Amino acid sequence: MAIEDISPAADQPVIIEKRGMVGVVTFNNPAKHNAMSLDMWVGAREAIATFSDDDDIRCVVLTGAGDKAFVAGADISKFEKERSSVDHIEVYNQAVSDFHDTVQGLTKPTIGRINGYCIGGGLAIALDCDIRIASDDSRFAVPAAKLGIGYAFDGVRRLYDIVGPQFVAEIFYTARQFDAEEARIMGLVNRVVPKAELDDVVWPLAERIAGNAPLSVQAVKASLIELAKPQGDWDLSKPDVAVRKCFGSTDYKEGRTAFMEKRKPNFTGN
Repeated sequence: MAIEDISPAADQPVIIEKRGMVGVVTFNNPAKHNAMSLDMWVGAREAIATFSDDDDIRCVVLTGAGDKAFVAGADISKFEKERSSVDHIEVYNQAVSDFHDTVQGLTKPTIGRINGYCIGGGLAIALDCDIRIASDDSRFAVPAAKLGIGYAFDGVRRLYDIVGPQFVAEIFYTARQFDAEEARIMGLVNRVVPKAELDDVVWPLAERIAGNAPLSVQAVKASLIELAKPQGDWDLSKPDVAVRKCFGSTDYKEGRTAFMEKRKPNFTGN
């Protein structure tokens, strides 16, 4: 599969690639276990927005550079410059919020390729993804209670919706690191695979999703986006419109025809 690097340079804080119909966003700070700085939050949000507008991209994978970490929280070495005043903190927090809103609102499916440390803000990024696949050496934690940090309601609720109250309490109260198997049992990740096999699982999974009817996948994603909100905020017109769009599409005809002809369908998203 051809890989197109569309980043300005490989040393950028975020590397953006196209692998066929799969968009890839790589957090690129391996010397610091991909700890997030302001420019990484901004660059990653822009990358996701770019893929949102690209009809050739049908699935997006988020991952970390190197083999030690997905994202190991915030880059504390940048705090003096980026978070040293109330104004700076507001700018930083807005960038973080904008990133999460963009990923959670993306109408295309997302996969977190978790390779190693997935800590604090890294876990929050992973929770934005629809599907999370972790290597067996991955470690997960929210160390807020070790740092005197207050965790906002939206962040707690996101984790609560995925793992439930008992595990939320254990994760936050203890602030300890959990191994990959513990994370799987909690429901933090879909699957744990041997480190050497991570790519053999993630990329075929992404390609399989990308090869399915885009409108069908997006219709389910529309429901998932609404279900992630409090019930009083649901806008059911969005999934309803997405479902009707499926049945009025040429892909619907192509799927039926390909099934009858016993061949692989060629879906165009129209």
